[in-house]
Amino acid sequence: MSTAKKDYKRVTTRSLIEMKANGEKISMLTAYDYTMAKIVDTAGIDVILVGDSASNVMAGHETTLPITLDQMIYHASSVVRAAQRSLIVVDLPFGSYQSDPKEALRSSIRIMKESGGHAVKMEGGSEIKDSMKKILNAGIPVMGHLGLTPQSIYKFGTYTVRAKEEAEAEKLIEDARMLEKVGCFAIVLEKIPAELAKKVADRISIPVIGIGAGGGVDGQVLVIHDMLGMNNEFNPRFLRRYMDLFDGMTKAIGQYVTDVKSEDFPNEKEQY
Repeated sequence: MSTAKKDYKRVTTRSLIEMKANGEKISMLTAYDYTMAKIVDTAGIDVILVGDSASNVMAGHETTLPITLDQMIYHASSVVRAAQRSLIVVDLPFGSYQSDPKEALRSSIRIMKESGGHAVKMEGGSEIKDSMKKILNAGIPVMGHLGLTPQSIYKFGTYTVRAKEEAEAEKLIEDARMLEKVGCFAIVLEKIPAELAKKVADRISIPVIGIGAGGGVDGQVLVIHDMLGMNNEFNPRFLRRYMDLFDGMTKAIGQYVTDVKSEDFPNEKEQY
């Protein structure tokens, strides 16, 4: 089992490269608001992802597509105010970078200037290479994202495991090498076979962080609402629930309702 090799007061993109080189696994979780980010950061998470999954878990949308750049900046700025140690990576939302490299750069600059985030994350490989290079040339760190790319859900038509076929697996490896070559500091691999994910991690020098990609990669990421059991409807194989907050919070709120209606709350000690 790997152990921490260095105590980072502030995790940076360089820190993640060092962690991979030293065999230290990288921990990453999502957060979307000040209070949750404060808890996650205090617990020692290396990377906080302000994910476009906020569209699902915060706003209740079926997909990640509806969330806007303004909304992502709002969530990211809340997280940045809370975090003292973690590296803050912010998803570029759907429609903010795919059509035009100049638009991609403008979107990234807005995120960096208005939220204070430390890096952006983009979904896709060779098809967004020009946009990625434009952002990187401006000095903005970029994290790539390959495999299952939720912003392309209507293209795929399903959230099933990606890159099981040889052609798609080979393209994924080529795209990962391309992301490394253009200057990405890390890559997320989502929902692909563990053997393929390990092959990618072994072949490139930048960290590979998996979600549903097995244990052979350099780190792991989960959505905070899923791993804490706040969302009890999402049950993929790769998810480990560390708490059952849905049940615990439901019971607590139910007890509060009972205590208010029975006039048990507030009691004499809870009054001025």
